[in-house]
Amino acid sequence: MKVCIIGASGKLGRYMVQHALDRGCEVVGVCRERSVKKLEAFKGRITVVPGATNDREVIRKAVAGCDGVLTVLVPWGTHQYSTGTAQAVLDHAQPGARLIFSCGWHITRDGKDVYPKSLKREDKIIRLITRIVPFVDIDDQVEACRRIFTSNTRWTIVRGSDLEEGESQGLPVWSRHVGDPILVSNMTRRVDFALFMVAALTNDELLHEAPAIVGCRTPSALAHTVATGHGH
Repeated sequence: MKVCIIGASGKLGRYMVQHALDRGCEVVGVCRERSVKKLEAFKGRITVVPGATNDREVIRKAVAGCDGVLTVLVPWGTHQYSTGTAQAVLDHAQPGARLIFSCGWHITRDGKDVYPKSLKREDKIIRLITRIVPFVDIDDQVEACRRIFTSNTRWTIVRGSDLEEGESQGLPVWSRHVGDPILVSNMTRRVDFALFMVAALTNDELLHEAPAIVGCRTPSALAHTVATGHGH
């Protein structure tokens, strides 16, 4: 399987590169030119296409011939960076390619998510600040995901909880709506977020889904497993 990883030089991206290589995938990574050095550990094992991830020509070149595209949507971008990245992927990925996007819990597909007060408060504060100093466009990722939801591609949008570093605990569990009991712990190892992204490439159960994930060893995930006899 040939896979393109857009945003390969970031922490999440590098974990995805490693997971993809572990699965025997041919990997093409996209990152800004100044970040290419962060991929030095993979030299000779992946193809790197340097450039901005919202540069349509860079994306067109990178996704050519790829069976899957893993895209990190920047959560707090400016100048519609995430939207431009998503649109370029939607337009240039080969027909039938599996497209997996990462975003935060704040994205909602059907409006049925129930958010913690802390998340609502954080969103409100950032909106107030950005009215004064517009250093981020917090609706950029929302618009990017809206375009993905309405596309006719083979997409999945993986919505990540708060993230922490640490050894892998295994594939995260997921639910369709933030607020579901299994997600209460609101914590996932970053390496496992990346694992879920890569695993989604071959999981048709996730086709046209926006799974909200949480670590499989968190208290809420373990409690759900005990209560139901299984994870999602």
